[in-house]
Amino acid sequence: MPDSLVIIPTYNEKENIEKIIRKVFSLSVPFDILIIDDDSPDGTSVIVKSLIKEFPERLFIEERKGKLGLGTAYIHGFKWALKKTYEFIFEMDADFSHDPEDLLRLREACIKGADLAVGSRYVRGGKIKNWPIDRLLMSYFASVYVRMVLWMPVSDTTAGFKCYRRKVLETIALDQIKFMGYAFQIEMKYTAWKLGFNIS
Repeated sequence: MPDSLVIIPTYNEKENIEKIIRKVFSLSVPFDILIIDDDSPDGTSVIVKSLIKEFPERLFIEERKGKLGLGTAYIHGFKWALKKTYEFIFEMDADFSHDPEDLLRLREACIKGADLAVGSRYVRGGKIKNWPIDRLLMSYFASVYVRMVLWMPVSDTTAGFKCYRRKVLETIALDQIKFMGYAFQIEMKYTAWKLGFNIS
């Protein structure tokens, strides 16, 4: 069993889901994938279930009834992962706004000492794909504002491309995480930082 799990929440991702799954499975390090699908009406889950036959014991799906939100999807995935033996647990979007090749870089950062590695858009070498300018600006200024308020040493506080070491998710009281929208990403980083974990 690989030591790494990629959690991908989905809602209407039929155009991307097979491509992203195959790309992750083509990487030089083995990753398992857990899809958390919120009852996508476009048939995303049907595509995933057909691929499970090709990738048994590597590809998994958890289906939820209704669009329940990003934060709850990840909490669901974290709890699922902690019942297994994964050491490295990743968050990633299905739309290729996160480059699957960078899973290797995030994992390497955690191997070298980070407890939480963040795929930041706002550091040297960082970039954003497939985003309209208004979303880019909102994300950037939200990160600046959060850093000013919380004094958290993370350049991209809203980033959703991350690798957690297992011990971080075991330590955080997941049921006490309050925010379930995009603020979830901020709260998880802030909680990890306040608990003394090393963020890279």
